Amino acid sequence: MADPVVSIPDAKVALSTASVYPESTATAFEIAARLGYDGVEVMVWTDPVSQDVEALRRLSDYHGVPVLAVHAPCLLITQRVWSTDPWVKLQRARAAAEKLGASTVVVHPPFRWQRQYARDFVTGIWRMADETDVRFAVENMYPWRYRDREMLAYAPDWDVTRYDYRHFTVDLSHTATARTDTMAMIDRMGDRLGHVHLADGNGSAKDEHLVPGRGTQPCAELLAGLAGSGFDGHVVIEVNTRRAMSGAEREADLAEALAFARLHLGSAAASRAPSAESQASQASQRSPVTQSEPSSAHSPRTGPSGVRPS
Repeated sequence: MADPVVSIPDAKVALSTASVYPESTATAFEIAARLGYDGVEVMVWTDPVSQDVEALRRLSDYHGVPVLAVHAPCLLITQRVWSTDPWVKLQRARAAAEKLGASTVVVHPPFRWQRQYARDFVTGIWRMADETDVRFAVENMYPWRYRDREMLAYAPDWDVTRYDYRHFTVDLSHTATARTDTMAMIDRMGDRLGHVHLADGNGSAKDEHLVPGRGTQPCAELLAGLAGSGFDGHVVIEVNTRRAMSGAEREADLAEALAFARLHLGSAAASRAPSAESQASQASQRSPVTQSEPSSAHSPRTGPSGVRPS
């Protein structure tokens, strides 16, 4: 009996350009192509190429690697990238995504000291989402900690599930740093989970972004859940390779992360696929057996299940 066709989830596995730091955005495209990633997520930051839509388009065309998502410049080190006005940053991120064919803009909740932006953030994100087909996927963050002190740096909240957004990004390094129940957060996101930053962590006060499988986060469990949920977003490898001693070591880490993602997306789908024997049994139960017509389970022709006996 031939093996049944296994339906692998539609989720594409992309490489965040931040994963090659301190290498450049251009290097990220090159590595993504060489390792076989499905695309990239562009982290817009201080690298001038990451801010230049035409340069990004040329890189995408040259390497044959699509831009699947744009991460808006909302880090501390990117406060002046594209503009000092946070809404202008999001408008430019949306325009970049539309021009590059990316489906998602990733955005962090505001810093607490961005008071007016924070007050308007939830309604403003909804307004912008209504103006485009691009998803604005708001990313979970974490409290800042130093020794035994904790500072709530994000507003309205680092836990984005406490507010009403159309789409979420879940980042598993951030859930580790927040020391929150990752799967409970994903359950709260429900079908509004539109984007995944796949990484790992051990609960350190530092945002670790380990290669998935090297920490304590339920990375495999998350991917298994996506495989059976109809998830139609992207899985983005966003890991820290700054300590790599060579380009080869960095690529080995990124290849391991890609293999982890595909393994657990694919194995979850395979575990849900019915066996050839069960398909034949189901077909036999659906089709009455008569003396003049053999059952589909034993017919030399292809039965209702589409499985041809060997």
